[in-house]
Amino acid sequence: MSEPGLIRDIIRGVPVFPEEMPPFDPAAAPDSPIDLFVAWLKRAVEDGIAAPHAVTLSTVGEDGRPDARVVVLKDLTSSGWQVASSADSPKGRQLAANPAAALSFFWPAAGRQVRIRGTVSIGTTEENDADFQRRHPVARALVLAGSQSAVLGAREDLDAAVEQQVRRIEATDGLASTTWTVFTVAPDAVEFWQADHERRHTRLLYTRFGGGWRRELLWP
Repeated sequence: MSEPGLIRDIIRGVPVFPEEMPPFDPAAAPDSPIDLFVAWLKRAVEDGIAAPHAVTLSTVGEDGRPDARVVVLKDLTSSGWQVASSADSPKGRQLAANPAAALSFFWPAAGRQVRIRGTVSIGTTEENDADFQRRHPVARALVLAGSQSAVLGAREDLDAAVEQQVRRIEATDGLASTTWTVFTVAPDAVEFWQADHERRHTRLLYTRFGGGWRRELLWP
């Protein structure tokens, strides 16, 4: 157990955001949050921000408690933000039982966050397989081996299982997975958050309104 105040001493003075951050004028924001997200993501890539496609996926477990992990954004369509996982993984089972999720992007080098909440749908067999085939052979082998998040007895067990599945992949053209699934988060609400050094952060919230979107500023 650490001494009281030790963590405060460690993090005191650590800078949170850079001196210069990109401008954000909510009045000039587009009508759709998808358009604004694409613009922010392009800017993050152009500015060399590390892993701008990394996103925290939050779900609800069988016990009713939140669960979260960082995954990779697969794509963004007019239907919503797409991530992928095995249907028999913890997050896959949680989304099957409760098809709702939150996504959180955080780009500290730009002082920006994007938060998405919405309902979740699964991809077609063709969409799931196309995404699976784009994965690295070892990544596909891990999916085929199954057992994600199960207790691992020894690293040698993992290596042996991966090697076995890699051989299957090499021997079978287009070997598919029956569990790999693309999940689309259809947004009900999307918030864009721009940091301010004086903590007067700019928060723009899009919420579904009829066939379009309502835009509102939020207090920091």
